Amino acid sequence: MTHTNWVILVDEQDREIGIAEKLFAHEHARLHRAFSVFIFRKAGENRELLLQQRALGKYHTGGLWTNTCCSHPSTGEALLTTAERRLQEEMGIQTPLSAVGRFHYKAQVGQGLIENEMDHVLVGTYPGEPVINQQEVADYRWVNLKALEADLLTHPEHYTPWLAEALRISLKGEGIVILNAKLKL
Repeated sequence: MTHTNWVILVDEQDREIGIAEKLFAHEHARLHRAFSVFIFRKAGENRELLLQQRALGKYHTGGLWTNTCCSHPSTGEALLTTAERRLQEEMGIQTPLSAVGRFHYKAQVGQGLIENEMDHVLVGTYPGEPVINQQEVADYRWVNLKALEADLLTHPEHYTPWLAEALRISLKGEGIVILNAKLKL
């Protein structure tokens, strides 16, 4: 098995119940484990978040903006280990990550695919600029959290369906609560 072709199937309590080929899991809405990484940096008195624009060739949600890195943990590898490896592979960033929560979501993501994920939210900090892998990432930008909140409210179609809830959890883990209750999840 390669790292990227299989996902870990889980039940509603996030207990492993098997594995499935990644595309099959998305075609048949099988609940599986995933992670979303959020990298922050200080910008004066404020904090910024590093967003990535998913590569246009991704099997779903290509061209949409999302958190710094997201993927699926590999079988036989610790979730944090996979996340730190994928962060380095996608964004060229090496930094330790901390788990701050998880949530379950289900969303249609186009092309007949459905995300049904138990998403683990991880945070870290990085002061520099990423070096993106253009097979995975079309572009990146550092954003002010209040500006991101406003844009998520006015243009949710520019973002992946999991971003708002994962962001809320990441900010809570960082001790920041700014997201407007109007933000639809």
